[in-house]
Amino acid sequence: MDMLSWFGSFGGSLGVPLAATLSLMILAVLISGLLGFAGGSGERALLRTGVLAMTFLFVSLFVVGFLLLSGGAEVNYRAVFAALAWIATLLVAFGLFAALVSWILRGTVADPAALLRRLKRMLWLALAAIAVLWLALTLILAGPDSRGIVASVLIRLLPVWIALALMFLLSIRYKRRLGLYGKLYDSPVGMIGFGIVMFWVFTAVFADLIITHDPLAQVSSMKNKLPGTPVPDPATMYGYYLLGGDALARDVFSRMVMGARQVLSIAPAATTFAFMMGITLGLPAGYFGGKLDTVLSFLANLVLAFPVILLFYLLVTPEIRDTGIPVILAAVLFLFPIIFLTVLWNSRYFTNPNQRNLYVGLTLVIGFWAYSGLAFNADPLGVWSMAPNLLNVFVSVVFVNAPTVFRIVRGIVLDIKSRDYVAAGMTRGEGPWYIMLWEILPNARGPLIVDFCLRIGYVTILLGTLGFFGLGVSPESPDWGSTINAGRKLLTQFPHPALVPALALMSLVLGLNLLADGLREESLKD
Repeated sequence: MDMLSWFGSFGGSLGVPLAATLSLMILAVLISGLLGFAGGSGERALLRTGVLAMTFLFVSLFVVGFLLLSGGAEVNYRAVFAALAWIATLLVAFGLFAALVSWILRGTVADPAALLRRLKRMLWLALAAIAVLWLALTLILAGPDSRGIVASVLIRLLPVWIALALMFLLSIRYKRRLGLYGKLYDSPVGMIGFGIVMFWVFTAVFADLIITHDPLAQVSSMKNKLPGTPVPDPATMYGYYLLGGDALARDVFSRMVMGARQVLSIAPAATTFAFMMGITLGLPAGYFGGKLDTVLSFLANLVLAFPVILLFYLLVTPEIRDTGIPVILAAVLFLFPIIFLTVLWNSRYFTNPNQRNLYVGLTLVIGFWAYSGLAFNADPLGVWSMAPNLLNVFVSVVFVNAPTVFRIVRGIVLDIKSRDYVAAGMTRGEGPWYIMLWEILPNARGPLIVDFCLRIGYVTILLGTLGFFGLGVSPESPDWGSTINAGRKLLTQFPHPALVPALALMSLVLGLNLLADGLREESLKD
């Protein structure tokens, strides 16, 4: 079997029109940037370029002078000055080209910006048409051995595409009935971010159907193989390592897919626990104030005073685990979701004892059942459990993030508690917890939802950092941080084992940030 190319047998046929379209797209984007930089004036372009070049040269000469004074004998100053001269020349050429383009378009076209927008729109449609044509020809006419890496990966992700299509179609169809979630589809940025996040969510859900090999299995002779390399015995397994093999001859594609499940099984749940703890403590601290606020704020500031990475390192090291501190922390932290939900139902249905007792009873039974399994691994039915390494990481994430959530909630409550609707609730005789949970908290949902999305991104990066330092779930785990750490040692010779999970981590965090931006935009309109 031959190696797979990236775009298969039809990729070469469409390479010329694709290259031409991409070149025109790059040129159009460059000209748009130049016009924006020039501000519609060739003289202004030259002036701005001159200022930029002089600023760059001044800063560069300052850095070089500092190196000279510090005695940096190993620095090749001739090469440094040559590089500075080349960059300065490029900056001047950039300004000249901006002035020329601005002068030509201003003299020949009434509205050059509108012309460029239309051109870019047409080029995007052309790129989409070429991509659809290539995909259709590849799926219909090409066999499994000639589809290429990209088409093979897209086919493996078919359950994800179907789930995304159904979700978007139904959500757009009924978006006016879906509250803030429906309004998210009015924000292009929010839709893009939500699509990226849900892509990885569905990838984690359907990971068992998507993977081509066992992410922990080692196939002989596949060590550090390039993407598209055929396996030695294709009769008993998938025929190729689509994204190559790592230093232990494991499939990079399968480890990336399973890594999404590892990351998304920890980050959202740990962030939810941190929010429940922060809300449970932040609401009364901001509402009542006094000594309660002073004590809780001091404890939160005490935790926040530690560097995050150092605090993580202290909590997940074997010596700390042997002392039982993570289990003690879990016993305390995992109580807060039970407390939050119990107080929530009790305050809402206090005047309806039957409904209140039902909700509170179910919360206590299910909550303590899960609590016994998650915190102490003592679930008699074996439904709830958490491995020791996972418990340490989970507790660390909750412990580090809860004080920040507490500070945010406390600040919001201090601002909202003086509003008229809070005074109206007091006049009706509502209890303080009802006012906090059902008057103040719903009106603070916009900033909290945005922070929740951003915090999942931060937690994802922290999990990747822990895995990178070998402090994650387990050394052989396919989580992205551990995979990046395993691949970085041969990064210059074989970049794909580290590059693939790094791009996956980057895309998930980017999607969460875009989703948070969209939610912030729509919550301000709400």
